[in-house]
Amino acid sequence: MKKIVISLIILSVLGAAVYFSPVIAPHVAPYTEALKDVRNKAKTTKQEVTTTAPPAVTVVEVAESDFAEKVAVSGSLVPRDEILVAPEVEGFRVLELKVDEGDHVKKGDVLATLVQESLDAQLAQNDAALARADAAISQAKSQIVEATARVQEAKAAFDRAKPLKSSGYLSESTYDQREAAAKSADAQLVAAQDGLTLAKAEKAQVEAQRRELAWRRANTSVTAPADGLVSRRNARIGGMASVASEPMFRIIARGEVELDAEVIETELGKVAIGQKARINVAGNGEVTGKVRLVSPEVDSTTRLGRVRIFLGDDPKLHIGSFARGTIDTAQGHGLAVPSSAVSFDVEGAYVQVVNNNRVERRSIKTGLVSGGNVEVREGLQKGDVIVAKAGTFLRDGDTIRPVMPDTKISEAN
Repeated sequence: MKKIVISLIILSVLGAAVYFSPVIAPHVAPYTEALKDVRNKAKTTKQEVTTTAPPAVTVVEVAESDFAEKVAVSGSLVPRDEILVAPEVEGFRVLELKVDEGDHVKKGDVLATLVQESLDAQLAQNDAALARADAAISQAKSQIVEATARVQEAKAAFDRAKPLKSSGYLSESTYDQREAAAKSADAQLVAAQDGLTLAKAEKAQVEAQRRELAWRRANTSVTAPADGLVSRRNARIGGMASVASEPMFRIIARGEVELDAEVIETELGKVAIGQKARINVAGNGEVTGKVRLVSPEVDSTTRLGRVRIFLGDDPKLHIGSFARGTIDTAQGHGLAVPSSAVSFDVEGAYVQVVNNNRVERRSIKTGLVSGGNVEVREGLQKGDVIVAKAGTFLRDGDTIRPVMPDTKISEAN
């Protein structure tokens, strides 16, 4: 192209010389013919440039579609409620185990029994102590009766001494003796009554000890506190039962299992209690569940939140299994465009609309995202044609050759 322009300049100069100098015209005639050829080639090249076809661009038509927005989750299966069964009494060895892992149990079922001979011996000693307490009470009651009789006798003697002393027939020393005897009898009666109270207290203490021993003996049978499924058995025959060690049994209450799932913090706000979920459990296929709990806390390190999805008491579900799935967070119906057609900048979301084969930028307001489609709530109308894959190589006013695919948006997804 550059060579053509230079040739045109040279030949233009020669043409001017021919016009103003007829004398040299015969000498420049060959150059005049060359000038014509160059002009013809330049004209042909210009026509080729101006008639080049515009680029072909795939476009789609805005159509209506159903939306079901989903949030991806993953995690492990855990018990809905886990029951830790520990012994109620310390220091006894395991004598017998009644259940194994995987067994279903009812509330009150015996899971294990502990050695109880030492408690039987303590109960026998308690029986003897209780008998002694009963004897002490009987003895105290007898002492009260005896002391009461002495009080009455001493009081009668003292009452007879009073008029005799007044008439001078009884000496002062005798009167004092009878008065002291009456007071001593009263004191003995009070002591006998206190002895009965003490005997009763001792019996109450022995009875309390017996109740404790009976409770300890009854709890040598370790029972299930609720219905459920035994998920782990740590107890061993001959081992020492202790509250400080690992629980003897772990029970899944009612056999109910749920997914303890992780969700990225940007999606956690879309999740709510009661939403349905579809969970794919490794080796067991898909199961349905429902969101039971949304944690109010996000891990500051991983930036992940946690949700609990209730899955029920399906026997195929195993604690600890990995699972992943989706939560249906929202549903709707509206105008849809491919997500590839939407671009974002500081002004927000926009698409490239095609009018009369020309590209036009159009700002939009987006809604739900589902199946590769984006809901458009403002900015477009049904039937509008947009560029299917937005890119920076197209700008406002560019002329294109639209190519419509065979399927519509709603059918393609």
